[in-house]
Amino acid sequence: MSTSPNPPQKLLDQVSHALRLKHYSYRTETSSLGWIKRYTLFHHKRHPAELGPPEIETFLSHLTVHENVAASIQNQAVAKKYPNAAWE
Repeated sequence: MSTSPNPPQKLLDQVSHALRLKHYSYRTETSSLGWIKRYTLFHHKRHPAELGPPEIETFLSHLTVHENVAASIQNQAVAKKYPNAAWE
């Protein structure tokens, strides 16, 4: 009888574990997981590692235009993804 190695953790479990290791609040964890779920579902369950800047821009534009998410939230999300970008 052979033992198989542990299967890799799912993305949301990995994120949850990482946030807990860094002692983020429960509210931050649930909010982050919620946004990741929305992002992956918007892109038909593709893994975020497969997606790049064009997909991020598409998602953020969708949030602003169709979901009535404030532009300031969009800017915060972009700033987190691209911390060295210069914003006017």
